[in-house]
Amino acid sequence: MTDTRIGFGFDSHEFKPGVPLHIGGLKLDHPEGLAGHSDGDVLLHAITDALLGAVAAGDIGSFFPPGDPRWKNADSAIFLNLAMEELQNAGYRIVNIDTTLVLAAPKIAPIAGEMRARIADLLCIGIDRVSVKAKTPEGLSLDHVAQCHAVALVERVTDPDELKSMSAVIESQRQLEDVVEDLLSSVHGVPKKRIAPVYDTEDIT
Repeated sequence: MTDTRIGFGFDSHEFKPGVPLHIGGLKLDHPEGLAGHSDGDVLLHAITDALLGAVAAGDIGSFFPPGDPRWKNADSAIFLNLAMEELQNAGYRIVNIDTTLVLAAPKIAPIAGEMRARIADLLCIGIDRVSVKAKTPEGLSLDHVAQCHAVALVERVTDPDELKSMSAVIESQRQLEDVVEDLLSSVHGVPKKRIAPVYDTEDIT
């Protein structure tokens, strides 16, 4: 019998003028972006929490506490890479990801395919394993907010060689690899090399 687990993630950010809009690893053309200490990518944040939850590794705040100066305007791909490392350390791989965005605008359907492709690339899985859906917040009085629900199904890997492919993205992006290594070291207490902060000094979510 296959050892499978399910993780659930949720995130919510308010729209804010004067900042770029990032959703699903894409920069979208929209008059307002999502407020957050990082880039505010509500979709990647929810997926990150779903993956961490599947292996009981905490949540984004466990690794990226609000107020940490390194994460101002940080690319949320860093958070996703950290979740991938935690998944790999626990001996699991992704079976599939299912997400639902709740927002009034912009329209997601025309770019859902591009978002799925970007997320699949970040997670090193096939696009057929990634679902991105969108609903309008009808009757919820949330027209100025973007929310995302994410579910991740993962399964234990019996062949250690299969785990190696999960770190392909991190290994190909040296800066992300260094940041993730630093974070994992601080959480799990293993030796680490010293690195300089990657981002500006100020304040995530």
